[in-house]
Amino acid sequence: MLRMSRRLWIPIVAVAALALLGSAGAYVYFFSGLRTSPPSLALASPSASPATDASANAGTWQIATGSVVGYRVKEQFVGQTSSHEAVARTGDVTGQVTIAQTGSSYQMTSAKITVQLSGLASVDSVAGYNVTNRDRIVQRSLDVSSFPTAVFEAQSVTLPAGAETGQTVTVSAPGKLTIHGVTKDVTATLQLRVTGGTAQIAGSIVTNMTDYGISPPSVGFTTVQPAVTLEFQLSLTQTA
Repeated sequence: MLRMSRRLWIPIVAVAALALLGSAGAYVYFFSGLRTSPPSLALASPSASPATDASANAGTWQIATGSVVGYRVKEQFVGQTSSHEAVARTGDVTGQVTIAQTGSSYQMTSAKITVQLSGLASVDSVAGYNVTNRDRIVQRSLDVSSFPTAVFEAQSVTLPAGAETGQTVTVSAPGKLTIHGVTKDVTATLQLRVTGGTAQIAGSIVTNMTDYGISPPSVGFTTVQPAVTLEFQLSLTQTA
């Protein structure tokens, strides 16, 4: 009986060891460095010479097709010392920007950006993990069925010299951000470039999801940090 028991236990132990090694291998693979996140949204390279007609900059600018808005958050995987940057984006964004001229200076007198949150989709990758699972969890955390949009409304801000000739200028634009039914004061750091009848704006807003009554999403094997960076790359066309 003892010999028979040993004969039975040896293969059982061997199979268990292989299973354990396989699980460990899968764990190492899943939480390895096989993770990628796209770079931050930025202005596209200029496709034409800067405009020299300053009057072409004043007016109303409509957000056009090709605009993108998204978020970045840090995920900390179990057993890993380095965090991963989860990134999701959507092109379902509308709004407009108004620029007025006073003498030789220009002001962005108003800007409103509305994003449909249901279109957010992850664009980063993690080996062995289907990031669309995260998207579903994020949708629940945002309660998209009750609060389908995020809205940023900027206050009036004077544009730096050079904007009227098509140079890229950097602007700090204070405003109000509404998410999950909560409105908070924020500041958007953005770059603006106007070339004739088209314009580009790219930038970001750094905030904290808990300020809007949103708990960090619970994703298996990860801890999500509450700090979030909202980023945008907008193409605009002059309509008036």
